[in-house]
Amino acid sequence: MTFPLALQPHQIEMIGYSAAFLTTIAFLPQAIQSWRTRDLSGVSLGMYFLFTVGVGLWLIYGLIIEKWPLILANALTFALALSILLLKLRHTSKYRN
Repeated sequence: MTFPLALQPHQIEMIGYSAAFLTTIAFLPQAIQSWRTRDLSGVSLGMYFLFTVGVGLWLIYGLIIEKWPLILANALTFALALSILLLKLRHTSKYRN
């Protein structure tokens, strides 16, 4: 199946970089708020675990197919998601003891 638009390779790359930038930057406010407030009560541990694993798999996929928009966006998002997941795990374990 082919896409009906006749796009040049550089235009396709720009779409990829734009999508990568927007989806990664959209994640930043949650990360900053979580770091500043340490209030992760509204964050689902299960969702963040699955999300972090999924982003890690996207990163691996990007590395395998050597596509920089996937690699850069998912490397940054993985780091942000993992930091929030670790904060959530630390926060959750404090209140279980």
